[in-house]
Amino acid sequence: MPRILAVANQKGGVGKTTTVVNIATNVAISGHRTLLIDLDPQGNATTGLGVDPKNVESSSYNVLVQQLPISAARVETVVEGLDLVPATLDLAGSEVELVPMFSRELRLRSAISLIANEYDYIFIDCPPSLGLLTVNSLSAATEVIVPLQCEYYALEGLSQLLNNVELVKENLNPELHVSSIVLVMFDARTRLAQQVAEEVREHFGDLVLRTVVPRSVRLSEAPSYGKPVELYDPSSSGALAYRQVTKEVIDRSQIESENISERSP
Repeated sequence: MPRILAVANQKGGVGKTTTVVNIATNVAISGHRTLLIDLDPQGNATTGLGVDPKNVESSSYNVLVQQLPISAARVETVVEGLDLVPATLDLAGSEVELVPMFSRELRLRSAISLIANEYDYIFIDCPPSLGLLTVNSLSAATEVIVPLQCEYYALEGLSQLLNNVELVKENLNPELHVSSIVLVMFDARTRLAQQVAEEVREHFGDLVLRTVVPRSVRLSEAPSYGKPVELYDPSSSGALAYRQVTKEVIDRSQIESENISERSP
């Protein structure tokens, strides 16, 4: 079975999509069969991987609402070995459409189960809210990666997200857990960033990855060229940081896989 990782943060503008795009890219480049499901109606992961939503015939909307198989909605990206289920603006109305539907919280999980053996890693880019799209993501995933901006208000959003992860775990998905917190948009020049990083590490210990992703002009520029930073400027500080972040994520996944195997009869 693949590792299924939802990248989530209920606060917008915290580098969530940048994180999922660049980790998924590096995982694919390292030789793993990888799928990214864009479940954010803004579709930034889609455009950031060189796919124009206007030219997309099917999307994650069709998968969730119309139960189209993922195999009929996925497309190739600019990264070899990385497939994408793109998002379009249709997804914005799906929250309302899903409300009366049977097993509305588990539709993504059902869709993934049909193609799970085709991939080693499946990433899900969640919208910055806790609606049915995010609940579907958390119900389908085994792990949650939380990108955390090194600013004061980020801590408030983190505690709320962790509470919601626990609710989904108790009611829908007992395997779900937060596997990594990634400190992003780190500005070493400010004392506040240092304080937030220290406080997060103090509270969450080993959950926090060692690598810190700095603020980077190249990271901001890359999506406008339809490329992850690893393809846009592989020598930039942002690319180097996400390479290290990816290595930590892969290492943690391998350790968890070994632990699961040991627990299996």
